[in-house]
Amino acid sequence: MRRTGASSKVKVLCECRRPPRCVVLLFSVAPPQNPASLLPLSLTRDFLAALCIHMQLQAYLVEFIVFGLKQTRACIFAGSFFVILYLSNKIPLFGIARYDFLFLSALLLQIILYCTNVETWDEVKTIFLFHIIGMTLELYKTNPAIGSWSYPEAGFFKIATVPLYSGFMYAAVGSYIAQSWRIMSLRLKHYDHYLWSIVLAVLIYINFFTNHFIYDFRYLLIPAVFILFWKTRVYFTVVEGRERWMPLSIAFLLIAFFIWIAENISTFFGAWQYPNQIHVWTVVTTNKITSWFLLVIISFIIVAYLKHYKKDVLGVPSGVDSHFP
Repeated sequence: MRRTGASSKVKVLCECRRPPRCVVLLFSVAPPQNPASLLPLSLTRDFLAALCIHMQLQAYLVEFIVFGLKQTRACIFAGSFFVILYLSNKIPLFGIARYDFLFLSALLLQIILYCTNVETWDEVKTIFLFHIIGMTLELYKTNPAIGSWSYPEAGFFKIATVPLYSGFMYAAVGSYIAQSWRIMSLRLKHYDHYLWSIVLAVLIYINFFTNHFIYDFRYLLIPAVFILFWKTRVYFTVVEGRERWMPLSIAFLLIAFFIWIAENISTFFGAWQYPNQIHVWTVVTTNKITSWFLLVIISFIIVAYLKHYKKDVLGVPSGVDSHFP
């Protein structure tokens, strides 16, 4: 600090990592009547450093809140379905079977989301594809000869042992991925193995059927996922002008974990039952996280391939409901 003439100016430059990139404070103080009352420069620097850190943390907090809001927006179908599932046990249904109420409500919800432009037509088609994939798996897994889980209640809208609303639970995963892709402006880097990723998705899906009769290859398929995508990054934008990224395999794992939490909520409200939940509800085994991990990969690869097909094969510009690099 240097005093000159009748006034004194102190210029302090505080640099910190984004956000914010740089904070510059320029202030002037009148010469004190008592020089001893002037704060030591070290204390001033400490104050400005603390202020800089506070502003940085505040910016991170804002970004975290925005991220949470966008994720909530992406989960609008899944979250709304949970509300319907909860209400199905609390409100009078006037003779309508609960499974039928869930199906009709989910169907109406899908129509509302499309008519209000919350979901695009491409997303609706993608969700329908997930509905078919999920129903096929459900028909197999609930067969009495397999008995992985069951739907014990009655209902009109059923195919064999499977109520039609169950397909919407798989569609909810597809809806979340498709919505996140658009809302968070997802793009992938080093995602070059289109053919091998499709082969991997097919093998994963087949293993869901064959693991009851032959070896469960999931413990070979999971390492194959990390090997295939070890360089792949998923980039996403929370606030404009600031792009974040994470390894794609870690993103798969995080989504699978939260789906497992959602599965516990669903079984608690009676969406379906595992054999060990027939008499009393218990927490779903954590082994199911690996199943959801593999199912998320199938879902993600389908959405990614459709984005790639739309842009590179059909020639639709990337700005039109497509954010694939």
